[in-house]
Amino acid sequence: MNELQNLASTKKTTQVHRQAGKQINFRVSEPDYLKLARSAQTLNLSVPAFVKKKAQGARLVAPKIAAQDAQNITHQLAKIGGNLNQLAHHANQGGQIDPQALKDLQNEVQRVWQQLT
Repeated sequence: MNELQNLASTKKTTQVHRQAGKQINFRVSEPDYLKLARSAQTLNLSVPAFVKKKAQGARLVAPKIAAQDAQNITHQLAKIGGNLNQLAHHANQGGQIDPQALKDLQNEVQRVWQQLT
């Protein structure tokens, strides 16, 4: 047995473990695909995920905010959470909390809330 065959025979085969064992493939026209792509993009889904949800009878509702806006709000909330954590840590160490820092944090939360409503 040559070296290449020997390597091939000793190589273990790996199985992919998927939750869904069956795959369905189908073709659509270009206009139909574009329509599906627009609908999927509106819902922040991939085309396959959108089609799968529709086939399963899911009621799909468009998000109230755009994906980029949601990302910005998430970033703002993370910053607010970090600031609040620092203030809580300082207070738990027996330190005094500046009332203006709390007011600034409250104003930031109010500003993010206004973006959501």
